[in-house]
Amino acid sequence: MGVVIIDGSTVKNFVTDKEHFNKSMDESFAALDLNEDGVLCRSELRKAFESLRLIESHFGVDVATTPEELNQLYDSIFDKFDLDGSNTIDPQEFKSEMKKILLAIADGLGSCPIQMALEDDDRSNFLKKAADLEAAKLVANHGCGS
Repeated sequence: MGVVIIDGSTVKNFVTDKEHFNKSMDESFAALDLNEDGVLCRSELRKAFESLRLIESHFGVDVATTPEELNQLYDSIFDKFDLDGSNTIDPQEFKSEMKKILLAIADGLGSCPIQMALEDDDRSNFLKKAADLEAAKLVANHGCGS
C-alpha cells in the first residue's frame, strides 16, 4: 500500500496530458469490454461501477439501497455515458465522460491537497495514475530519483 498526496492540479494535469490520459482510458475501456466487441453494454459498465462500490457504500459503510433504486442509478449513469443514444458506449464516449468526471473531481479538490492510501498494484485507479504521472514529471524535471 502506498500513500499519495494530490490536489486538483494533479488530476487536471493528468486529464490535459493527452498521451497519458488517452492511453489510460484505452486500457480501462479494454478491461471493461469483457466480450471484446469494441463497445460497452449496460452490464459491462454496471460491473465496473459495482466493483468500485461507489453507490452501495458511503465512506466504506454499506447503505441500504433497494434494487429498483440501484437499477435507476446505473441506468442513469449509462445514459449519461451513451452520448449518441445507441445503447452502447464507444471508446470516445467513455473518454469524454471520464474526462468530465475527472475534471469535476479536480474542481472539487481545488488547491487543497489530500492524502490517499492506494494499493500499489492498482493499475486501474485514475487518481493513482495522475499522482504517478506528476511524480514522473517531477523526477524528469529535477533529475531526482528515489
